[in-house]
Order: sequence, then C-alpha cells, then structure tokens
Amino acid sequence: MNQVRRLQQVYSAGEARSIYRMVMEQRFGLTQTDLLLGKDTELSPNDTTELENIVQRLLLGEPVQYILGECRFLGRQFHVSPEVLIPRPETEELVELVLRTMPPASRILDIGTGSGCIAISLALEGHLVTATDVSEGALSVARKNAESLHASVHFKHENILHSAESQEQWNAIVSNPPYICRSEAKEMEELVLKNEPHLALFVPDEDPLLFYRAIAQYGTKHLAVDGHIFFEINRLYGKDVMDMLAENGYRNIEMHIDQYGNNRIVEGCL
Repeated sequence: MNQVRRLQQVYSAGEARSIYRMVMEQRFGLTQTDLLLGKDTELSPNDTTELENIVQRLLLGEPVQYILGECRFLGRQFHVSPEVLIPRPETEELVELVLRTMPPASRILDIGTGSGCIAISLALEGHLVTATDVSEGALSVARKNAESLHASVHFKHENILHSAESQEQWNAIVSNPPYICRSEAKEMEELVLKNEPHLALFVPDEDPLLFYRAIAQYGTKHLAVDGHIFFEINRLYGKDVMDMLAENGYRNIEMHIDQYGNNRIVEGCL
C-alpha cells in the first residue's frame, strides 16, 4: 500500500493526494513532476523515517499544516501552530475585499489576529496596520510571521471584550472573530475540534454575536469619518450581523458570498 492509499483510511482520495503532494513539496522539495517520475520512492533512509512519522501523525488526524508548521495564504507562506487557527481560503476573500475597498496607506485595526495572516497581508500592500489578540501564544506566532515576511505590523495584547480606553482612530476595522456556537460542534470535522484552538473558534450559544457587537460598538468610537468595518461571519447569522450594525449606526451595509456560495463577509461604514 503506497502512502496515498494509507492516507485514504482517514481522508478522501482527493484530500489524500493533495496532502501527500503538500508534504512532498514543502518537506522534501519534490515537485509534481518529481512525483510522476517516482522520485518519492528514492528518499534517503532519514527522509523515509521522517515521512513515516508524518504519515502516522496524519493517520491520527493531526492537520498537515500543523505537522509542517506552515500554511499558504494569498501566495505567502505563514508559520502556524496549535496556538492559532489554520488560515482558510474564505479569509483570503476577506483580505481581498479590504484591499479593493480601502485607499492606500489606510490605518487598519485587525482584531483577533491569530497567525497574523490578515494584518500582515494588508501591511505588505502598504497599509498601516495594528493587530490585537487575547492570546499571547497567537501573538508570538503572528510576530514570527511578520518578521519572516518583513511586514511592519504593531501587535498588541488586548481583549476586545474589555478593551482599554484610547483615542486611536482607524480608517478600517477588520476581524475574523470566534463565531461558531458550541451547539454546532457536533457538525464540525473531528480534526478541527481535536486540534485547533477553541478560544479562537467558539462563542456561547446564547450570544452568537458577542464579538461582533463588541467590535461594532468599539468602532462607533474609534472609526474615522467614512470608516469601514469588515467581518468574516458565521453563515447562519449574516442577517443578524447586518441588523446589529444598522442598530449601531452603520450604513451601506453589504453581504458578500464566498467561493462556496455561503454568506461569509459583512461590511459597513459610519
């Protein structure tokens, strides 16, 4: 049984092939052409042992991104660890919307930065970015990514639910906060539940808009004139987020559908 067939014990055929190609390329430097030529059967004894260790971890359901310690986001390689969520394609769409909307050198606040993928991607396109997170472990990962990608981002340890008073003003606030209700956990993939940080995933069932509301209310005090707010959302609560923004005085509120056809991004401005 080759390695792809072994991985199909846990993953679909397509996922198994994709994961194997990722491992071969990122850890062993083998291209798709190399794989077609069978060069993955010519690994050194040390590399063969390492590959076996990786496959064993994959068979136990550990995400390949955590095993490799890397994840691609908008064409750049980001360090990831179990301290942060693995960046998703939907979040790339959030960043792309911000880049299309905001003028050059906008002052942007990223709340709940995690790996820093949003903040760093915006900073590398010339925006002036500050990023906050409640997790010191996440901030450590984000700082490492900013350093390796040569991005200038100001990182702060802060809990948006208990934010300190300040006079700072932003042209935009962007956030992909925790938005999955605890009751939805039973519908989630086991490998996400077992491996990714629950602090960054879940909100109480009785208050699914907890973080959105706190961020929106913060924005009413700290967004400049015509300031924008951008949220990645739980697809089940799109209308609720839009209504909440309207109640807090936001206008030009729009919903954006992601590449999978789900309600995924809400934006508004003051």
